[in-house]
Amino acid sequence: MGIAGAAACLALVGVLHVVPPSSLINPWRRTISEYALHDQAWVFNLALAALALGSLAILVALVVARIVPPGSAAALALAVWSASLFAVIVFPKHNWSLGPSVSGHIHRGVSAVGFLALPLGAGLVAYAWRHGRWRRYAYGTLALSVLSLLAFSPIAVAFLQQPLTGIRWWRVFPLGTVERVLALCEVATVIALGWWAARAHHGESSQGRLRGTSSRRRQRHSSMAAEAASDPMATTTSPATRSQNVGS
Repeated sequence: MGIAGAAACLALVGVLHVVPPSSLINPWRRTISEYALHDQAWVFNLALAALALGSLAILVALVVARIVPPGSAAALALAVWSASLFAVIVFPKHNWSLGPSVSGHIHRGVSAVGFLALPLGAGLVAYAWRHGRWRRYAYGTLALSVLSLLAFSPIAVAFLQQPLTGIRWWRVFPLGTVERVLALCEVATVIALGWWAARAHHGESSQGRLRGTSSRRRQRHSSMAAEAASDPMATTTSPATRSQNVGS
């Protein structure tokens, strides 16, 4: 379900890029959230809801598989990521044709928190397992987490240098392009966590089947040993002596 939610998000947002009238939005300069201000806003909101629910399902699966301890910093960060996606739906970005709004300020804040929370949470999970049985999945997830943080860094640098340069941070670079690269890295991180959770669940199921098979074998051996112990001829005489007894 988690990976399906992330894939559905990619598909729906991809449709917005190619189907009019949303396809008329400049993807290089305009952010992804711009789609929430137009007639096809429901498609954008559905995409975010699918990603949020999928991310929550992956978090639950990771906790159940004992990869992420409940109540840990990693679990909290991943939960904040999902919550931020729902908040982005509730609070649309600034509609600059009408001017700034409280909703737009909230939207900007929760977007930044979410973009940081996911790679930090995923990175904590991966770092904890870098030497464990899941190290292969851990290193892949860690690489995507670092890539997501690197994709976010231009936004952070532009925002921090704004008081020094006087240039509005969203005018330093093509914001739409940077945000789309960042979004792809973040969704890839979600999919990596989902794949990790799926493999962990499969591994636990396989181990459970093996434990069940071993238990049944032990039970059969115990039953055979009990039957042998209850046969006095088997415990007190050898096969040759038993044959002599029968012959006499």
